[in-house]
Amino acid sequence: MKRQLVDGPWDSTFSAGEFAAVAGVGFEPVGQVLGTAVFNLGNTGAWACPGAWTTVGGPSSPWEPSLAPLAKAVHAARRLAVARAVAECRALHGDGIVAVRLTAAPFPAGGTEFTAIGTAVRARSRVHPRQPFASHLGGQDFARLLHAGWVPTGLAFGVSLAIRHDDWRASGLTGRRRFAGNQEVDGHTRLLGHVRREARARLALDARGHGGGDGVVVDDIGLEVRETECPGSGTARDLIAEAVFVGTSIARFGRSARPATTGPLTIMRLEREH
Repeated sequence: MKRQLVDGPWDSTFSAGEFAAVAGVGFEPVGQVLGTAVFNLGNTGAWACPGAWTTVGGPSSPWEPSLAPLAKAVHAARRLAVARAVAECRALHGDGIVAVRLTAAPFPAGGTEFTAIGTAVRARSRVHPRQPFASHLGGQDFARLLHAGWVPTGLAFGVSLAIRHDDWRASGLTGRRRFAGNQEVDGHTRLLGHVRREARARLALDARGHGGGDGVVVDDIGLEVRETECPGSGTARDLIAEAVFVGTSIARFGRSARPATTGPLTIMRLEREH
């Protein structure tokens, strides 16, 4: 079935260099696409202070699920915004979205607005993917990826949140007490290490579920730490750490069906004949 082209001029988020790079690998832009979703992220699921965890093994299961509803909502909001951008790409008969930019910002009427904006592209060939892909890679990096024998399959996210009670030991070590000394704040280190590991693991899991690629090219590793009032206490504080990994799942293309063992190589002369 012949794919119908879009009438009229197209718009894009490409610079001139990006346009030239994308065109050089056999793709053409078909239009700018946008996906957005506004979520209320007030429900964390936490109902009590998690307490301070200081065991050698790090955070344990009792406190980890306390922020699970919030982590799931953040992931779902990003996934929905990207899905709506992909739907616009499909409506334009595009094969994928290049240079996707993801943002999250307060919405004036309340809640948080998640957006995904990029440029839908279409291959100038008879071979097209079954489902449009989404990639954070810009035009030049997209072209380099294809030249190297790889193709993007989809955007992947890894979101992790954890909470730790900022007790008097941590407060003293972070300078809230005089003469704290130069030493590691062990509880804070474990908190940050935990959310980074969890976000990385969830990124790999998301890549397998949305794209099924051979690997992930990571775009952004965001980390935010904020304080909140400890439930049941007027003075104590809890620390909430949020890690967000964003990347593009990629897969090899043009795999050969030949066995791994290869025969003799063909030798070609490079000298020019005069």
